[in-house]
Amino acid sequence: ERDEEMLRALKLEMFWDGEGKAAVSVPFGDFFGDILGHSIPFENALFSDPEGRSFNSNIPMPFRKGARVTVTNESDRTIRLFFYDINFSYTKHNEDVLYFHAFWHREQENELGVDFDILPKIKGRGRFLGSHIGVITHPRYKKTWWGEGEVKVYLDGDTDLPTLVGTGAEDYPGSAWGLGAYTNQYQGCFLAESPRYTFYRYHIPDPIFFKDECRVTIQRMGGAMKSEVIEIRKEGAKIIPVTQGYTNDDGTLGLMLLQDMEPVPDIEDPDLPNGWMNFHRNEDYSATAFFYLDRPVSELPDLAEIR
Repeated sequence: ERDEEMLRALKLEMFWDGEGKAAVSVPFGDFFGDILGHSIPFENALFSDPEGRSFNSNIPMPFRKGARVTVTNESDRTIRLFFYDINFSYTKHNEDVLYFHAFWHREQENELGVDFDILPKIKGRGRFLGSHIGVITHPRYKKTWWGEGEVKVYLDGDTDLPTLVGTGAEDYPGSAWGLGAYTNQYQGCFLAESPRYTFYRYHIPDPIFFKDECRVTIQRMGGAMKSEVIEIRKEGAKIIPVTQGYTNDDGTLGLMLLQDMEPVPDIEDPDLPNGWMNFHRNEDYSATAFFYLDRPVSELPDLAEIR
């Protein structure tokens, strides 16, 4: 049973050192890279799916006293066959070894202008390993582009300004304009067929460590030519304009931060130049965040609470 419904209905959980709360609680497909239930053959640094029908991971998952792994069928359908194997070794770890965690989160609707939490703020010492992200664009935005949102990583006391800031959703997995499908060792895009996009990024060659706390977000922001934005707004699309691009007389490009202008112009103002406009959108985002922490459980909400 490998269809989209079942890959979300199966819940994978992992418990370390006798804890009653799971350190890993993620829909089965989203954990193994079948984000949004979409399966393809692939291999990267952490997962593989040789024929587009299997689920393999080689992520290191150290523990001190014990481990328990469960798979729960939360659907009303019966799975008659379920095959698996888990390989492990008994060895001593350093005193400062970290525990593996995975957290899944989805928001089908959002408050305009509020970033989506790939990883809500966690406390402790650890490492952000990376994420699997799924986006389902809303038909109200038609063919306008969704992927202008910056990924932000807040570390160790950051407040308004994060330590790490990206340049757009398509750039985060290592690509650029008009994100297409590809798979590499540390970044890739499994699916790029409107209205669904799935992509991943693993911070292995570029590790992200934290001493006290970490939070990772992505802006739900897209863009289009100003005329297209005016059109979809007239038809009921919810937007907040952010920037307006324009071309100078000498051919160089400029950018206006609309919310910093006094007064903030209406996008139909004839004095506002034509060009590419970025704007906040309301869209369906989901993400699995992989991270290590110095304790076997974190204070993040349970998957059941989110659902």
